[in-house]
Amino acid sequence: MSNENSTNGVNANRLLWAGFMAILAAGVGFGIRGGILATWGAEFGFTGQQLGEITGAGFTGFCFGIIIGGVIVDKIGYGKLVFAAFLFHALSAFVTFAATEGQAVETAFSFLYWGTFIFAVANGTLEAVANPLVSTLFPNKRTHYLNILHASWPAGLVLGGLAGWFLTDFMSWKALLGLFLIPTVVYGLMFMGQKMPKSEASQKGLSMGEMFKDVGVLGGIIVCWLLALFFINAMGFADSTGIAIGGGLLLIVLLITHTHGMRGETVVSFGAVLLFVLFITHALVGAVELGTDGWIQNITGNILTPTEGKILFVFTSLVMFSLRFCADFIEKKLGLSPLGILLVCSILACVGLNLASGIDTFTGALFALGVYAVGKTFFWPTMLAVVGDRFPRSGAVAMSIMGGIGMMSAGLLGATGLGYAKDRYAGAELLSNEAVYAEYKADQTSSFLFFEDANGLDGKKFGAISDKVNSAKEIINIEGGDPKTAVKVLTADEKAVHDASIVGDRKTLVADSFIPAAMAVIYLLLLLYFKGIGGYKPVTIEEQKE
Repeated sequence: MSNENSTNGVNANRLLWAGFMAILAAGVGFGIRGGILATWGAEFGFTGQQLGEITGAGFTGFCFGIIIGGVIVDKIGYGKLVFAAFLFHALSAFVTFAATEGQAVETAFSFLYWGTFIFAVANGTLEAVANPLVSTLFPNKRTHYLNILHASWPAGLVLGGLAGWFLTDFMSWKALLGLFLIPTVVYGLMFMGQKMPKSEASQKGLSMGEMFKDVGVLGGIIVCWLLALFFINAMGFADSTGIAIGGGLLLIVLLITHTHGMRGETVVSFGAVLLFVLFITHALVGAVELGTDGWIQNITGNILTPTEGKILFVFTSLVMFSLRFCADFIEKKLGLSPLGILLVCSILACVGLNLASGIDTFTGALFALGVYAVGKTFFWPTMLAVVGDRFPRSGAVAMSIMGGIGMMSAGLLGATGLGYAKDRYAGAELLSNEAVYAEYKADQTSSFLFFEDANGLDGKKFGAISDKVNSAKEIINIEGGDPKTAVKVLTADEKAVHDASIVGDRKTLVADSFIPAAMAVIYLLLLLYFKGIGGYKPVTIEEQKE
């Protein structure tokens, strides 16, 4: 690996791997949390939507960290943001561990939700440092090095998944989740005392208004709508209050980005249409990649066995980790541009999710989720690279907003939406048996955007059914029998609930596949656009101003 910025006291390699370790800590925490969702559901009696909201907090908090961090990073410096993130990581552990068995459901939910939210703020703050830092350190190979940086995410998922797999029986969920503090200490030590470079835009002396010019009103609308949705859905504010907050934030964007014309009149910067399209697309990326990551272990574990669900989660993460070191090879040897890579990946992700919806065996699941894993591998870092290539004037701002949009979408749309879909499809399947539905439906209804309210399955009652089936499967596996016969231990009513849950999981994956299908259409249109203007290539700040 070349050390392109080893001069002037900047150690590019150490900073790259310090950023790697920081995102690794986020992945470890996320991976472990995904494995203990069922534990939380059974212990506290949460609905699928409540579990989805907790998972979603792991994304929405990220948005606040990365957007605020991206705006101020060039003003206060990378080192101070790293220190703030370290403190947030420590605080998140204290808040999360305050949830104890026997508490009221609402109390336990609040501790787990806000502990996860603070954890996400720390992760977002760190990525507000790492993305522009690596983009600045390696300007000629952004796609390659940003993929290496973000290989740490699936690496963290692997470590978190393995920890959950091997240590669940020996550790409480609190001790297990606390393992993310180990890489947290490591990244703190690696960043300590390091000299940090400034982004290209900051080095050129561009003002905040100039950095925001490409974002403009169009980009601001997306961010402010998601933030309004957060205050309404997550914070419980009235619709009018949430909309007012979003409108106020949009007004701030207008004030930041406005300029004066030749006659002194105020000129509003509407932003770059291409960046607006990329922002929308990255919202879809967040929903399908991270939103699915938050549920896939739970879904596959329900269809097959919890152990096989953990294995599959680790397997898909290993595929991602390995392939993210190959972006440079794919660009050079296969001749695919970043947008070409993204188009192929979206098609594979769509196919993989549809295949996964029909799995019945572990072998079939390996193939289906392998296809999906290859598809989702390059989405996030390659999208960041495209923004860095085409909008260098925005400095750290556009990258941070891009990451914030993806994470906010993952939390508000992806994770919560999939939780709602599980509740809706499972409840609808069980509704044909009115007596069983009345006994096993959750008391709390699930809602999502403009879709009709739905009642899913009661978390504690379904958890007891799952425990019976999984215990029987373990015995059958030891004896070499067919694990599908494990449902014989259930009563007729329990089997109806179990089958309804499986149907809900399968339909949820099919619904999820429509997101990468839409992404494929967008990437194809972008490829045609760039072909019409002479092809895709990175630009400099001077070229962008022309």
